[in-house]
Amino acid sequence: MAIPVKCKCGKSFELRNEYAGEEVTCPACQAVLRVPAVRAQVDPVFDHDKFLMRQKRFAINEKYIIHDAQDRPILFVERPTYILRSILAAFGVLFVIIAGVIGSFFVMMVADNAGAAGSPLALAAFALAILSTLALTFVSAVYFFPKRHVTFWRDKERDDRLLEVNQDSKLQLINATFTVKDRDGVPIARFSKNIFSNIARKCWRCTTPDGSPLCCAYEDSMILALLRRFLGTMMGLLRTNFVLVEGRDPGGRPLGEFNRKFTLFDRYVLDMTPDSTRFLDRRVALALGVMLDTGERR
Repeated sequence: MAIPVKCKCGKSFELRNEYAGEEVTCPACQAVLRVPAVRAQVDPVFDHDKFLMRQKRFAINEKYIIHDAQDRPILFVERPTYILRSILAAFGVLFVIIAGVIGSFFVMMVADNAGAAGSPLALAAFALAILSTLALTFVSAVYFFPKRHVTFWRDKERDDRLLEVNQDSKLQLINATFTVKDRDGVPIARFSKNIFSNIARKCWRCTTPDGSPLCCAYEDSMILALLRRFLGTMMGLLRTNFVLVEGRDPGGRPLGEFNRKFTLFDRYVLDMTPDSTRFLDRRVALALGVMLDTGERR
């Protein structure tokens, strides 16, 4: 099966499968192009260039209904909140804090009995106990609170799982990473975002499972991005839209857009029409679209 390739200069040609994922030179303008990877046989439900995403309101878990361009529901997406487990985890952390504070005072009293009241030994013992309590609290929070994966189902009955986005680690202070897996549990892509690079303008990066860059999604306007940092969304007036481009950084070949519609409730459109060669697996594109909303807690 030949792989269709189209350069930005307009030249179209086909290559053998052995060139999948490699870089080649356009015979017309000599530009360097990355050949799309050979696509595995996927469920036809993902075979679209435009997806409409609607978040269900007043639901305990984060839930989305994905529609096609004809507004027909085709997928059900859920990211559990685990309220009960989170409450139990919070109580567990609170217990650790209380026990640690009581223990710290007990250590200081013991140290006081061993020397003069308020002695350096007592103060040092108390400080060490407090630091130990803080460390134990941090470890407890990481241990008790559950990971929150995103699952794509064929319908709301949740009988047929088609795709999953797994949170790689509970502790994601600076770099947050996620792995996209197909229905058989095989990784097909990875997402990442960095808290420092997202201060001015949000940007999510997508790579292959082995780390090769695929695309990035970034806020479409730096000015609006900065306004949203200070003013919030202003009831949807400052809508957050993302541009998807090929490569690791903004400025690559346009692949699509993820736009929030001007409505009272959260409704989005993922438009991958610019990616006419299907360079980006639509499963990956749709998973990235969902993470641009739920992963940003919008």
